[in-house]
Amino acid sequence: MYVLVTYDVATADAAGRKRLAGVAKTCVRYGQRVQNSVFECQVTPSEYVELREALRRICDESCDTVRLYNLGKNWAQRVEHIGAKVPYNAEDPFVF
Repeated sequence: MYVLVTYDVATADAAGRKRLAGVAKTCVRYGQRVQNSVFECQVTPSEYVELREALRRICDESCDTVRLYNLGKNWAQRVEHIGAKVPYNAEDPFVF
């Protein structure tokens, strides 16, 4: 499944900045950053649950927001790219 993760973490204090770093670090384990607070992730259903729960543990639900958009298996027909950056293809080999 193809999932778009977006987030807005309150960073007014050190705890917020730590949460922001934790959210980004978690998302990197599952996908590719495509904008500052946006990741595209190709995950299995069990990885999706792991990702969602990891983000839930990190975030302060009283001031942070995370949105997960499940685009399913036919995601390529639902994603359009406009602009200078080369689009990310989740089906290409992922090299560290």
